[in-house]
Amino acid sequence: MTMTQSAAIHVEEKTGVFHLQGPGMSYVMKVQEGGYLTHLYWGRRLSRYRGSADVRYEDRGFSGNPNKEDRTFSLDTTPLEYPAYGNTDYRDPAFEIEWADGSRVSDFRYKSYTVQKGKPALDGLPASYAGEAEAETLIIELRDELQQVSIFLRYTVFHASDALARSASIVHEGGEPFVIQKASSANVDFRSRAFEYIHLPGAHNRERDMVRTPLGQSRAVVESRRGSSSHQQNPFFALVRPDATETSGEVFAWNLVYSGSFLASAEVDQFDGTRVNVGIQPFGFSWELSPGETFTTPEAVLVYSSEGLGQMSRTFHHLYGEHLVRGSWKHRTRPVLINNWEATYFDFDEKKILEIASRAAEAEIELFVLDDGWFGRRDDDRSSLGDWTVDERKLPDGVQGLAEKVKEAGMDFGIWVEPEMISVDSDLYRAHPDWCLHVPGRRRSESRNQLVLDFANPEVRAHILEQLRTLLAGAPISYVKWDMNRNMTEIGSPVLPAHRQQETAHRYMLGLYDVMEKLTQEFPEVLFESCSGGGGRFDPGMLYYMPQTWTSDNTDAVSRTRIQYGTSLAYPSAAMGAHVSDVPNHQVGRTTPLAARGHVAMEANLGYELDVTKLSDAEMVEIRDQVRRYKEVRHLSQYGTLYRLADPFQTESYATIRVSSDRSEALFVYMHRLAEANAPFVRVKLDGLKPDAVYSVDGLDRAFGGDELMYAGIDIPVIEHDFQSHLWHLKEVKA
Repeated sequence: MTMTQSAAIHVEEKTGVFHLQGPGMSYVMKVQEGGYLTHLYWGRRLSRYRGSADVRYEDRGFSGNPNKEDRTFSLDTTPLEYPAYGNTDYRDPAFEIEWADGSRVSDFRYKSYTVQKGKPALDGLPASYAGEAEAETLIIELRDELQQVSIFLRYTVFHASDALARSASIVHEGGEPFVIQKASSANVDFRSRAFEYIHLPGAHNRERDMVRTPLGQSRAVVESRRGSSSHQQNPFFALVRPDATETSGEVFAWNLVYSGSFLASAEVDQFDGTRVNVGIQPFGFSWELSPGETFTTPEAVLVYSSEGLGQMSRTFHHLYGEHLVRGSWKHRTRPVLINNWEATYFDFDEKKILEIASRAAEAEIELFVLDDGWFGRRDDDRSSLGDWTVDERKLPDGVQGLAEKVKEAGMDFGIWVEPEMISVDSDLYRAHPDWCLHVPGRRRSESRNQLVLDFANPEVRAHILEQLRTLLAGAPISYVKWDMNRNMTEIGSPVLPAHRQQETAHRYMLGLYDVMEKLTQEFPEVLFESCSGGGGRFDPGMLYYMPQTWTSDNTDAVSRTRIQYGTSLAYPSAAMGAHVSDVPNHQVGRTTPLAARGHVAMEANLGYELDVTKLSDAEMVEIRDQVRRYKEVRHLSQYGTLYRLADPFQTESYATIRVSSDRSEALFVYMHRLAEANAPFVRVKLDGLKPDAVYSVDGLDRAFGGDELMYAGIDIPVIEHDFQSHLWHLKEVKA
């Protein structure tokens, strides 16, 4: 008998079944006899669950039995929803608690549930959001009666999306403090090992390679231990069926809404089950919870697709665009910018900056961004981080004076900051040497000649907030590039007692989120862009505060096809910053045509990063034409629905199309890396169009049926040289 039923959440109290439904997805759990919450099914939508996937039991050797009268029942062989450690389950637990007596055995059983419309916020953490008409949330309470502790599991189902937002809260109502050693955001137990896994490894300047690997009878791990989500890995993880492609097959994906160290693992057990859990990195983490306190995990977003990786990505993109990004820039057109970093590095003065701004304004670029080197005595990367006061040797009229002159030239003004860092050679460090992360008596290791400020310390946060408020209130600044150019080492905080030192890294993230929340709310018209040596902190946690991220310090067009392709698996185009830079490229030394650099950068938020005062008149005309063209199509570049058409990790070709919501127009981008003599012709099948519509293709001055373009494909002009590229705007031809 259904006791609770809503549009998305169905609860049968008699059978103990919870059935969550999205438009094309079902997620089913059941409370087994004894109060154990089990996972039954996650996959294509079921009209109703009638028991076909109920758990089967068999007496299995060396799998212990909680009830000695029933040798067929063991937690070791049961698909569990949020598994504990120590009670006959030998697999990786979702959480681990050290009680006051030193033991780590827990016994959480189902106690109750509630269903509510909308989605509750997570206190102090970034998370997706939804109104009462957009989503519903199931909250299940698990209870350890001996310790008087509850775990509340939250499941939010979005009515328009096959996504599930999950998190957990541990609530202490007992008598003595205990220590949380691990707390995952989500766990899923599949009764199958027929998967391959996809993740996004990389390095600085080579972020988010797409790697697909068979899942063996072992444990696959994707993780960061660096204090950030990192260049080396990304908190995205997917299991796919072996036959899954871009356009077909089952995909199960996770993305953690968190910017610190994380762990995602997939463990295949002895009976070909696969356990996935995702959350804060437990290595180097613990958290003491006193009576009356609550610990909440970051949110994990789970996405199901029965139509391959492309549909998975579009689900993430829509969810993040509608239910994660906030503020006045949520749907606003992003400006075309020019950044002076690769043009000048630290060697500039006001005269040089204004020369670049004036020349860029002639090309109808809309925003000038002043990068590193404007503050303290910052002539290189060895000093002045933490001293956010203007260097009057370079800018005699200050930031305000420069910003006003840039605006007089016809451009808005933006600025670079790195608020989480401190240089040893700085006034701030000399005044407060204990304000950085450090362990007393140990070396303070530097990276890029800098240390990390202790954002777990409220005094540090207050000081940085005051400096940034003064900067933003004192000049007409419309854009902030927020950088973070090193990972954490010697992670310790003098404001925490000895037994709580392993809380430092997570408290740092909570402190950082607190600063970002206050700043973005106080300056809602400022466009904030996150950066960490490029893409070292490209994660959903940052997108909650800052609607775009500098995708990579590598601005080479060829490298960017792979970087942007991998990034697009989870993150929308409007979240990506992409710049045209000089050649030979400063990162890889490659020379590519200005057209190719422009076409690849025009797929996202277009910018320029080169000394325009050194370009020829012909090059400036080409840049102006790129900017004008981009302004015509940027609603598609930034907010069109993405379909990936050619994979640069597998072929010499790269192709995408972005389609308007009404499918009346689209933007097609193509680049071929290396030309071959007497090469075969290339044809690309488009996607996302109306089959019965006719589209003009401005790059070819011809019109074709949508069905032709998608099913027969479109011919690419003969490849005559390396890095040949095309950008075509398709418009529906009205009868």
